[in-house]
Amino acid sequence: MFKLLKRGITKVKEDIKVIYDKDPAAGNILEVILCYPGLHALIAYRFAHRLYKWHIPLIPRVISYITRIITGIEIHPAARIGRRFFIDHGEGVVIGATTIIGDDVLIYQQVTLGGTGKEQGKRHPTLGNNVIVGAGAKVLGNINIGDFVRIGAGSVVVDNVPDHSTVVGVPGRVVHRKIVDENGVLMHNRIPDPVKCELNRLKYEVQELKEKINSKT
Repeated sequence: MFKLLKRGITKVKEDIKVIYDKDPAAGNILEVILCYPGLHALIAYRFAHRLYKWHIPLIPRVISYITRIITGIEIHPAARIGRRFFIDHGEGVVIGATTIIGDDVLIYQQVTLGGTGKEQGKRHPTLGNNVIVGAGAKVLGNINIGDFVRIGAGSVVVDNVPDHSTVVGVPGRVVHRKIVDENGVLMHNRIPDPVKCELNRLKYEVQELKEKINSKT
C-alpha cells in the first residue's frame, strides 16, 4: 500500500510539473492545485482507475460521474492513460472506456476520444506519445494516432494517422508539413487548409489552360 501511495504522489508531482512546462499562465503551485480542472480530473481518474483494476464495482463510475459534474471532464475509469498527461482548460472533454493514451500527451477543451457506434471490444482510439489534440477535435473509433502527431482544432479524425503528421479538417486529412514551433508545440494559427490548397491548385491549372488557349487564338 505504501508503494502504491508513493507511486501515486510521484505521478501527481509529474502532472503538476507538466502544467508548468506547457501552460505559460500557470503562476504558482497553489494556483495549479486549486484552479486547474484538468489536474483534478486526472487525479480522480487515477484513483478510479486503480479501483477499476481491483475489480471494485460501481465506485469507479461514481467517481467518474462526480468528477464530470465538478470539472466538466469525463474520463472513463477503464481508459489507459500514460504519464505527464495534460488537459488544458478541459471543459467538455470526453475520454471513452477503451481509449489508450501514451506519455506526454496534451489535449485541449471540447476534445472527444470516442467511439462510432455500439460495437463491442476496442472501440476508442489509441494515441501514441507526444500527441497534441487541438480544441474541439473529435478522434473517433478504434484507430491509431502515431507518435508526435498534431491534430488541429475542430478536426474530425476517423482514420489511422502515421507518426510525425499534422491532421486538419472534416474529415481529418494528413498535411505533410510540420506546423510546430521550435519547442514542438502545434501552431493552430498556421495550419493550412487542404481543401483551399486543392482549390488554389485547380485555379492555377485553369489559368494556365486559359493562357494556352489565348496564345493559340
